[in-house]
Amino acid sequence: MSDTTTIQIRKKLKNELDSFKEHSREPYSEVIHRLIDIAKESEESKFELSEETLSGIKEAREDLKKGRVYSTGQLKKELGL
Repeated sequence: MSDTTTIQIRKKLKNELDSFKEHSREPYSEVIHRLIDIAKESEESKFELSEETLSGIKEAREDLKKGRVYSTGQLKKELGL
């Protein structure tokens, strides 16, 4: 039994897949596999916070603990709004 299959796609999609080929004879299965890997990496990295963001969160928590916060009313008054 073969481990390949045939699928139907629109010509426009085929042309888009062609634009992702690294060389003209690259099989579509490799192109699709690469695109899936890119999508998975993108999803995983979406939930990773940068060191700068993590540091900012830690600093904000310290400000809260030490009472270095303003109410909305205080902030508006300070800014003259």
